[in-house]
Amino acid sequence: MSLKERLRQGGPLVGSLVTVPSLDVAEIMARVGFDYLWIETEHAAMGFAQAQSLIQAVGGRCPCLVRIPDKEEVWVKKALDTGCDGIIVPQIRSAAEAEEIVAWSLYPPDGRRSVGVSRAHGYGMAFQDYVDEANEELVIVLQAEHREAVEDIPSIAAVDGVDAVLVGPFDLSGSLGVLGETGHPQVLEAIETIRRHCEAAGMPLGIFAADVPMARRYIEQGFTLIALGMDAFFLWQSALDALEGALAGGQSGG
Repeated sequence: MSLKERLRQGGPLVGSLVTVPSLDVAEIMARVGFDYLWIETEHAAMGFAQAQSLIQAVGGRCPCLVRIPDKEEVWVKKALDTGCDGIIVPQIRSAAEAEEIVAWSLYPPDGRRSVGVSRAHGYGMAFQDYVDEANEELVIVLQAEHREAVEDIPSIAAVDGVDAVLVGPFDLSGSLGVLGETGHPQVLEAIETIRRHCEAAGMPLGIFAADVPMARRYIEQGFTLIALGMDAFFLWQSALDALEGALAGGQSGG
């Protein structure tokens, strides 16, 4: 079953971010069993050639969504041509912007996606199969991470072609003047506003969760597309735990 179909079913899907441009890291993350991987090109030091290589390393073990650097047509085209399963688009603030993203992502007659030949098309060998199926299979996830998105969320959630809305708590907190305070009442109220309107529209809703307790809370609240941590978090947290455990053991035995 495709990621798009699973989103429509409504059960919780837990993925994670891949921010380190390493083939080994991407392959390891894919083998863990996440429902999807979020390939990060907005904030990570990663270009689209590297993102495509990571998707190749994943080898179809789990779906890959590429978060593009900005809400511009060129990034939509480049990301989709890597052969990813869909895109995550940051900083969507209005229904008009949401409609543009959908149009750039879908081939005519449903949209205005430019036609090229790339890995997505099997380098030309699977061109017709890809263009025939892409509109039905690609996942379009839009991020609500600004106060303006909160104000227009009823209209954003109603845009045809959007598969999920994903909350970015940290940028949302910054737009509300409380950067980093993701538990601030204003931030929580904004998230609840997004949740309520997406639920009313039948729009799958996702969110970034920095740790397991946070992810569990969001699932209990009805969020179904969870982005749990990231490769760099897992690396340094495990390394730190190991170091502290080793030192504590040595001290207790001394």
